[in-house]
Amino acid sequence: MRRSLVTAVVAAVIAPLALSACGDGKKPAAASFKEGVSASASAAPSAPTTEAAAVPIELSVTPAAGKKDVPLSTELGLEVAGAKVTSVTLTGSDGKAVPGALRDDGSSWVPGKTLKTKETYAASVVATSDSGLTKTVRTTFTTMGAPAHKTGTGLYVFDGQTYGVAMPVVAEFNPGIKPADRAAVQKRMFVQTDPPQPGVWSWTSSGTQAYYRAPQYWQPGTKLTVRIAVGGLPTGGGRYGNQDRSAVAKIGRKLEMNVDNATKKMTVVQDGKVLKTMPVSLGRPSKPSVSGTMVIMDKQTQTVFDTTDTAGSAGYKVNIQYAQRLTWSGQFVHSAPWSVGAQGHRNVSHGCVNVSPSNAVWLFGKSLIGDPVVVTGTGTKLAYGDGWTAWNVSWDEFVKGSALPVPTSLK
Repeated sequence: MRRSLVTAVVAAVIAPLALSACGDGKKPAAASFKEGVSASASAAPSAPTTEAAAVPIELSVTPAAGKKDVPLSTELGLEVAGAKVTSVTLTGSDGKAVPGALRDDGSSWVPGKTLKTKETYAASVVATSDSGLTKTVRTTFTTMGAPAHKTGTGLYVFDGQTYGVAMPVVAEFNPGIKPADRAAVQKRMFVQTDPPQPGVWSWTSSGTQAYYRAPQYWQPGTKLTVRIAVGGLPTGGGRYGNQDRSAVAKIGRKLEMNVDNATKKMTVVQDGKVLKTMPVSLGRPSKPSVSGTMVIMDKQTQTVFDTTDTAGSAGYKVNIQYAQRLTWSGQFVHSAPWSVGAQGHRNVSHGCVNVSPSNAVWLFGKSLIGDPVVVTGTGTKLAYGDGWTAWNVSWDEFVKGSALPVPTSLK
């Protein structure tokens, strides 16, 4: 991807499922971050005017001069012929510059942060031709007040953290974004990778979450720069995004956990080298584990599995050590001292991947959120959307859900 502000692409997924018998169904909290910005601007004249040199340059800018009640997510729309936009300046009534950046296609300039409510902004845009001639257009506009109804937002990527190679960028919306409104929201969801790797967004069917991934796992050492720039953005039904979310994170080494029901073993591979093979016990016939490509979503040294509220008299409540969540419905990898004798021989769990206490400690110390866990041979398939299941479908299937056209190079 290019280093300038990148327009991302989207696709469709299934809403989180109900709690299963193994673990609890509580979701780890999404992150809230300080906004990321990408450019700066200088002071602009206060009065709306147009300076047109006698050159064949055509330049128009929106919002139109004097426009009122514009959304807090407003971009400066740009139409230019005979030249290229070489400077954009946006200032508030306090004279302070608003940072921002041009879209790759030059169609608009995106402020690097949500604009203030009921604020008058002055913009100045300069276009320069190949011969060095310039044209400047200036405009002013005033933003709307605070919206009465908002869409909650979340981001499951935390600033400054290191993740596994299968970590999708996961954005969350409450209530979910309806299909008719997803394209507009998607246009404000930006992901930049260094080194550059192509990627696509994919929504759940309910519109409550969207995933972003590449055709293959991220390259180890990749830097992810994310901005879900929906603060003040119309999200449908008279609602507006409650705030921007952003983060800069890193992808670590490549570590994979492969669980084979036929052998009742887990093989841990790092950067192509087998580190360890350990016995496991999976879900008993009445509570089978699911097969598929899952991602570690959360890690807890100690937690409580409490299924009494959902399973009635058949439920249970038990303390669990070194638990690593794989699905929303309650499948974990965790320490199970009570099943050590069955591990490697029989499936006795409620759907989780049971390992011995010593192996659980070892795994916990090696793994990262975002590491892939692939379970095979159980006969029960992982449901799309039950966890971060972006890798459980083919690339061709994944891109079908995009709310925006997918570049031919990515199909």
